[in-house]
Amino acid sequence: MQSESLFCVARRERATLGREAYGISRVEVSEQVLRWALNRSNLSEDVLASKFPRIYEWISGITRPTLRQLEKLAQATRTPLGYFFLYEPPEEILPIPHFRTLDDGTLSQPSPDLIETIHTMQRRQAWMRESLIEKGQKPLPFVESIRMGEDPVEIAMTMRRALGFEENWAALCRNWTEALRVLRETLGEAGILVVVNGLVGNNTHRKLSPDEFRGFVLVDEYAPLLFVNGGDSKAAQMFTLAHELAHVFLGSSAAFDLRRMQPAYDPMEQACNHIAAEFLVPEVELRRTWHSVKNDPEPLQAVAYQFKVSRLVAARRVLDLSLISKDQFFEFYDSYLHDERREANEKGKFGNFYANQNLRVGRRFAADVANAAMEGRLLYTEAYELTGLYGETFHRYVDRLSIGGA
Repeated sequence: MQSESLFCVARRERATLGREAYGISRVEVSEQVLRWALNRSNLSEDVLASKFPRIYEWISGITRPTLRQLEKLAQATRTPLGYFFLYEPPEEILPIPHFRTLDDGTLSQPSPDLIETIHTMQRRQAWMRESLIEKGQKPLPFVESIRMGEDPVEIAMTMRRALGFEENWAALCRNWTEALRVLRETLGEAGILVVVNGLVGNNTHRKLSPDEFRGFVLVDEYAPLLFVNGGDSKAAQMFTLAHELAHVFLGSSAAFDLRRMQPAYDPMEQACNHIAAEFLVPEVELRRTWHSVKNDPEPLQAVAYQFKVSRLVAARRVLDLSLISKDQFFEFYDSYLHDERREANEKGKFGNFYANQNLRVGRRFAADVANAAMEGRLLYTEAYELTGLYGETFHRYVDRLSIGGA
């Protein structure tokens, strides 16, 4: 009879808690896993040392954490507790490509915030897809309806027609913030789930970093989902949405950072950027406008007003057509974001919690989930999980939707 397998021996040894002073049970944790969890969390050394004074003793093996300490460490680093019982760090891979602008490199390790947010959106999308199919919904005809290599001008026109946009839809808006709202609402009416959130769920202690990603898109023929990082400059969000919309028409899921409004060196990202730019600011009209405003004191403001986009998007499009240099654009970009952040800090970021849920959850999605719960097709506990709103908070939000069981 063969001796006990090494796997079984290791498993038994890992399950055995060491005994140290005063009989307190302590857990042996791999140094590799500990270092991986700490790096993954992006917490500073000062924060770690203040919360866990013996963290470096645990890493070096001088002492070991108690199970309770390990649970707190798991919570602080946003790491599943079970990972600490592995011998080697698990390989966490995003379920979609993550395009990075600088050197076209991806992060060596995606943050827990990005991973959790994508998984949450995938669960919502899967539920919505199943719900729509049960109702007899047909696949959306525009999803993956265009091919790489087609003329961006023709593609942009096709996109506007497919979504019911008038040729001059943005010009009819009072300003670019209204145009952004119209864009979000029109996409929602077309069957696209649009989520704008700068947090993991509603956790104000877990902010999503625009440096890691500006947004991501999950393509699906029944319920495509566009996620915009609400922590990003609001002025850039319209371009992010248009970029994501191009992904839907091309049929390509992805996350991206569009750092300094520049796409990654990837054919798909480059194509989506060209299409988004043409969708928002058509080249022919821009060249005509630029000829008449280029000598104005504020030419970018004139372009922004004409096309109802932010000055940031206007500058990005003018750069596209080589009407200004990259140095000029980057100088403007840095100055614009500096001013926007200062204004945001002065005004504060409070807002109405329930109004914010229209962006973080989405009225259509929340209404469908609420109706399913009221009709008994979905447990309320499942409705809470899907929306990230629990108990009375969920019901108060649903009351504000005024769906009345419709």
